[in-house]
Amino acid sequence: MIFNEVKNFVNGEFRPGSSNKIHHVISPLDGKELTTFTESTYEDLEEIIYFAQTAQREWQKVTLKERVQVLYKYKQLLEENKDELTEIIYRENGKIHSEAKAEIDKAIELTEFACALPQFVNGENMEVSRGVYCSSTRNPIGIVASIVPFNFPSMVPHWTIVNAIALGNAFILKPSEAVPISSQYIAKLLKEAGLPDGLFNVINGTQSTVENLCDHPGIKAITFVGSTKVAKIVYQRASHNLKQVLALGGAKNHIILLPDAHPDMASSNIVASMSGCAGQRCMAAATLIAVGNCDTILNKLIGDAQKIQCGTSLGAVISKAAKKRIEGYITEAEQQGAKIILDGRNTVVPGKENGFYVGPTIIDNATADMRVAKEEIFGPVLTIIRVNTIDEALAIENANPYGNACSVFTQSGGLANYVTENASAGMCGVNIGVPVPREPFGFGGWNESRFGSGDITGKSSIVFFTKEKKTTTKWNPEAGNNWMS
Repeated sequence: MIFNEVKNFVNGEFRPGSSNKIHHVISPLDGKELTTFTESTYEDLEEIIYFAQTAQREWQKVTLKERVQVLYKYKQLLEENKDELTEIIYRENGKIHSEAKAEIDKAIELTEFACALPQFVNGENMEVSRGVYCSSTRNPIGIVASIVPFNFPSMVPHWTIVNAIALGNAFILKPSEAVPISSQYIAKLLKEAGLPDGLFNVINGTQSTVENLCDHPGIKAITFVGSTKVAKIVYQRASHNLKQVLALGGAKNHIILLPDAHPDMASSNIVASMSGCAGQRCMAAATLIAVGNCDTILNKLIGDAQKIQCGTSLGAVISKAAKKRIEGYITEAEQQGAKIILDGRNTVVPGKENGFYVGPTIIDNATADMRVAKEEIFGPVLTIIRVNTIDEALAIENANPYGNACSVFTQSGGLANYVTENASAGMCGVNIGVPVPREPFGFGGWNESRFGSGDITGKSSIVFFTKEKKTTTKWNPEAGNNWMS
């Protein structure tokens, strides 16, 4: 093993799960074992919740301004340990180093926003009748659990960890069993930053651990990021158990390309969107809808994609099974009559022959009813559909059940507005391939890309991680009475 055994983090200490089931963590880079972890039990969760409840009762008494001082120190530690954290993501996830580093940079930005929460959580105070005042405050919800995916071992956990803790909650992180190593270092650095024991916890496991989190009455809120199929299950199960739930699912993002788009801008952004993180992100460009004659831009795009090299400018996909599934989509599209312009199947990186690589792939002349055009592939695959009008393009976009992202590439402000106003997506972009909002704006899609209300980051997350208390006060008897007092 390259890394020490992955353990749960309980009340400030690392402890192995108490079952007898061992899981092996494999690096996508070369197929070698990185580490192991032991599956957790319900009793392990019970122990975490016991300590978390005790710690949270004291933590909520600390003012918000005091709580975020720990996060200022934590942000500094993230910056100081950036290289080591980057290397961990590279090894366990398979991203290239620049993408792994960018993920840590985003974790730092998210922590920076959490440090600024005292500027956003101000409450209200108003005289609502003569001598009668109403005020509101936001209070912690209790214990929050987050179930996170493999594709961003550090960034997605930081969507929730820092805001939830700053707002006075205790936190339980359930990392993906494919990439559990980053969570160990998050725990270590939070403790080093001075976070009291019991407030941040890690529990390792698989489906049974997720079910335990959904069922345990001590957990008051759950966030989930992953596939739509599992997001629905988590949302239904956890909300049935009367928890506050926000479950983010999959996506099939569309880019609408218009003939007047700037060729260099369009090509570079679209290629980066479809191939970045090996296409394993819910904001990746998946389907390109070319309106009219866009051949000049498409030819440039193909040329730019051909320059991408697996192992240097394109990382691995997460597993052998993922590689097989992605290549199966490509083969099926070819059999159905689509044209494979750039074929990433059977890619082997010299020196890493046992790694899980799929090269950049471009599929042309697809139709909207093909699975490759409808389903989330989660790989470096761009499917091109050709249409005659912008309304045909929007019809395809809006017929898809997901609603994460839609981008348009054009130099016409009017056409850009027409697309963003009519696209059924929670995050839209104009000449941007990955239209992820930055803080304080929140991340969140529509339709079957999100179950629950609000966004998982930004100002919207304040509502999710707190409960509002309203207080009505009257001290002055001389103010008189009316129907409101």
